[in-house]
Amino acid sequence: MIHQNVDTVVILGLARQGTALARYFASRGARVIVSDLRSGAELQSEIDGLRAFEIEYVLGEHPLSLLDRCDLLCLSGGIPLGIPIVKEALRRGIRLSSDAQIFIRRCPADVVGITGSAGKTTTTTLVGRMLAASGHKTWVGGNIGNPLIDDIAQIAPTDRVVVELSSFQLELVTCSPKIAGVLNITPNHLDRHGTMAAYFAAKRNIVAYQRPGDVAVLGYDEPNARSLSRATLAEVRYFSGYETLNAGAFLAGDNLILNRHGERVEVCERDEINLRGFHNVLNVLAAATLADAAGASLAGMRTAIREFTGVAHRLEMVRERDGVLWVNDSIATAPERVIAALDAFEEPIVLLAGGRDKDLPWGAFARRTLERVRVLILFGEAAPLIKAEVRKAQDRSAEGTGILERIVEAGSVAAAVRRADDLARPGDVVLLSPGGTSFDQFEDFAERGRWYRQWVNELA
Repeated sequence: MIHQNVDTVVILGLARQGTALARYFASRGARVIVSDLRSGAELQSEIDGLRAFEIEYVLGEHPLSLLDRCDLLCLSGGIPLGIPIVKEALRRGIRLSSDAQIFIRRCPADVVGITGSAGKTTTTTLVGRMLAASGHKTWVGGNIGNPLIDDIAQIAPTDRVVVELSSFQLELVTCSPKIAGVLNITPNHLDRHGTMAAYFAAKRNIVAYQRPGDVAVLGYDEPNARSLSRATLAEVRYFSGYETLNAGAFLAGDNLILNRHGERVEVCERDEINLRGFHNVLNVLAAATLADAAGASLAGMRTAIREFTGVAHRLEMVRERDGVLWVNDSIATAPERVIAALDAFEEPIVLLAGGRDKDLPWGAFARRTLERVRVLILFGEAAPLIKAEVRKAQDRSAEGTGILERIVEAGSVAAAVRRADDLARPGDVVLLSPGGTSFDQFEDFAERGRWYRQWVNELA
């Protein structure tokens, strides 16, 4: 038996996580039923990939009758807890789980888990590279790349495992990684979680079940992350861009310093970081603290930092054309992430923003746009909302429009690229940093970023 008292597993959602779960349970002898709201035609490639296993499919609906033969209900990350079948499962006392929960419990090696409203992919990737450069066999995945539950049979106890965990994955977990990092907790995904309190509660789970001897690494400069020191039994270490710390990493002038309980060592100088923006300095400090807790060497950290040039769709330099730098920051699906992107540049900015709103506040974005953006080009469903917020900020501003010269509504990202090409001047940065999700026009932020990159490179 692969899971205590489990004969039949029902999996909701056949995306990456659901597919990995189906493969995991079916290969270990469980009866697996997969339910997805999409049709068989839409899921053909996923179903083809699972043909080696005996799996039952219930498509187009999530009927409550699935629970009549269910010992364990597993949810893919995109499945909300408020749907009828999940509520009914809770009423009946059926256990809920997810790929993250099962992986953390079953992984033979210690897990480094990383979450945050912003910066977790960059930090997770960099921690993995620091550990690999230190000579450890390292596995990196979770919310990025492949769900590592696919690789669990190949992971050895001495390996290093680094996992990015989203709030969706953390909602259900009742176990925490041995080393857990919380970068920041700022408003995000409120369209899914409903309230900031519910979102915070999901993030808190990454440290809530830690034990003495574990390590929690928290962003000292962000109050919500810092407050989790009261929610864990683990040893707490911090990272900070402003404060000198007794345990963790901090910025001292132009040097990144790691304090190992009184022993201060220099990790690198700030100008050795090949990433733009102060938020990326914080990401490097977080990565150094986490990698140190997982056994990385200083030499490995330094090598990884000097060689790391970033992750796709995160302030990615696409091209320079006629004196204009085109940048892809499609990952920015919250207004606060756009603010961080704006602060990464000193040049005048032509900002491409929009997409689908996540019920997040846009006031701070609007105020920063007046200060940093020369031309604002809006696209997608959120365009009218964003325009209204910026106009409101203009009305309230003593300086009026700041440096903002004009607001343009373009409809689509493709049209926004064309308008930006018309309006950009030599010395400008054209920045795709939407602030909204991609789901009004694209499958995900990565597809949006790929198309942006293609359209920019096609400019004559």
